[in-house]
Amino acid sequence: MTPPGTYRHRAISELAAIRERLPGPTGDDDRRPPGYRSAFGKWDDRASVRTKPIRRVEEERADGPQLYFPPELVPAATHPLLVGTVGPSGVNEFLTQQLYSYLSFTVDLEMSAVVPVTSDISLGRSGLHLPARMRRDAFNISTDEAWHAQFSHDLIVQVESETSVRALSNPEPAFLRRLAEIEQDLDDDTRAMSALLFAVVSETLISALLSDLPKDRRLPPAVREAVADHAEDEGRHHAYFKSLLYYFWAPLDARQRRKAGILVPRLIAAFLEPDYAHLARGLFDCRLTAEQVAQILEESYPDTGVERSIRQGSRATVKYFNEIGAIDDHAVRDAFERASIS
Repeated sequence: MTPPGTYRHRAISELAAIRERLPGPTGDDDRRPPGYRSAFGKWDDRASVRTKPIRRVEEERADGPQLYFPPELVPAATHPLLVGTVGPSGVNEFLTQQLYSYLSFTVDLEMSAVVPVTSDISLGRSGLHLPARMRRDAFNISTDEAWHAQFSHDLIVQVESETSVRALSNPEPAFLRRLAEIEQDLDDDTRAMSALLFAVVSETLISALLSDLPKDRRLPPAVREAVADHAEDEGRHHAYFKSLLYYFWAPLDARQRRKAGILVPRLIAAFLEPDYAHLARGLFDCRLTAEQVAQILEESYPDTGVERSIRQGSRATVKYFNEIGAIDDHAVRDAFERASIS
């Protein structure tokens, strides 16, 4: 398990580099997958790609600068050093960059991590023995996720046009870099499971952003509505991947289950820890020094706070791994306990 704060410390040590990238067989117990119950029976009538309009941003200039992302969700945004240096307008631009970061994260997650897995499932190339309906539903998820990526990218373009705040270049999101590092440590057997396992983990984690942003009336309607559209679809995806976990787990032998279970806390951390490099780029864009950026990251994202956030966000996922008996294995249980998420 990567200790909380490791990614932040590494990002801080690489602040100069960050600044340079600124743009000008059956298992051995009796648990079996339950009967699959599809959540996609009325997909044509409910999916956002079928039923929701393209959300259009209209800035309310008469009411002053528009807030595009809640400061309560970005601890660095309320740090006195940032506020005192750039003032309210600078903080607002920094928060707009956080909206771009969230939307870019969505694009990369859907297209790089989820769609490849659901495509393999729909085409019968996942290596799992799934009900035919699960394979058909994977087509629906692939369509949903591609749409989420498309409207997220479109929303970035719209907000850039409305605000003249250009999105900073984000060559690769932190979770993809972290996954690549994790995979370097895995043997071939475990590496072959990691993509599907990460899809299960990422699609069953509970995102506070999906639940909180649609309720925040300080944000433009288009932002709130787009996130609400995403959240509604993800409710069906969550149910699907919860079921998929059972079908993935049942054929594994005890050795494979131990390797997969030990990997889960690392995948959770890779997904849920903040993208410190992107935060640093946003802070550098506010003309802060490397020392100031390091101070803000250290004080805004302490290990205990990051650990608590990861624990809260992963409760549903941990519950599902408990239900399949993964954490009954002492080595897996130790891995979860070391990560403080059991």
